[in-house]
Amino acid sequence: MVNTTSYIGRFAPSPSGPLHFGSLIAALGSYLRARSMGGKWLVRIEDIDPPREIAGASSAILNTLEAYGLEWDEEVLYQSQRLDIYQARIEQLLQDNQAYYCQCTRKQIQAMGGSYDGRCGQLPQALTQGAIRVRNPYAVAHFVDQHMGQVSVDEAFAAEDFIIKRSDGLYAYQLAVVLDDIHQNITEVVRGCDLLEPTCRQESLYQILQSPVPKWLHLPLACAEKGRKLSKQNHAPAIDNLHPQASINAALAFLGQSPVTTESQVSTMIAQAVEQFDLALVPKQSEILLDT
Repeated sequence: MVNTTSYIGRFAPSPSGPLHFGSLIAALGSYLRARSMGGKWLVRIEDIDPPREIAGASSAILNTLEAYGLEWDEEVLYQSQRLDIYQARIEQLLQDNQAYYCQCTRKQIQAMGGSYDGRCGQLPQALTQGAIRVRNPYAVAHFVDQHMGQVSVDEAFAAEDFIIKRSDGLYAYQLAVVLDDIHQNITEVVRGCDLLEPTCRQESLYQILQSPVPKWLHLPLACAEKGRKLSKQNHAPAIDNLHPQASINAALAFLGQSPVTTESQVSTMIAQAVEQFDLALVPKQSEILLDT
């Protein structure tokens, strides 16, 4: 095990349902990476989208992590307790003319060619309601992933002034995740490849906020069919809390790792998995189809 005590990683699920096998890949992969680096592993509940949340899901997620031997450091952070922080940062950005209100509809953006052209930010009289967009002078279109290597996204997408607060008053994922990762001193973000593209916007936001950018490490997605990842939205079944051994080894196999003995306690299995974890063995592809 590498002794890198300055390493801080995290797992940040949304409470829209119980953890499924795809969630386990992200949780286990981020945990193994953090522990193999001798670092901390934090848990954050991303509960800022009430319409998508299910009552009791946050507790169920934490119970599942415990059942799988994935013990976190420090207190669990809940985004819903940080709304004042998000709002204060938005007000500062507005005051500094680094953000502005926008009332463009999706139909209007489609008419622009599919990419928002910044028109609301160029009005002689600033709008005072609508969604809030951040001015994006950096337009980061490329970044280095610790596993996938050089990643590039569409330059028009990268250059957009993107939304940081929605017109319905909810805070956007891009803003909350960056502010929280800064707050928790995350040094490396380990998550699924479905977030490869948004990473460029997050890099731009780090630069706008003049904060150090963490390293990025994206893991393959577990997919039921090509382009269709396992998710709570498509009713992926919850993993078994009572008999986690088989799911642990299935997740290790998915990540290219050797199986661990299932005859010992879960904590011993996880310790063995940490000891033998090898990032080089994780498949370098964005998605993997599961046998059905």
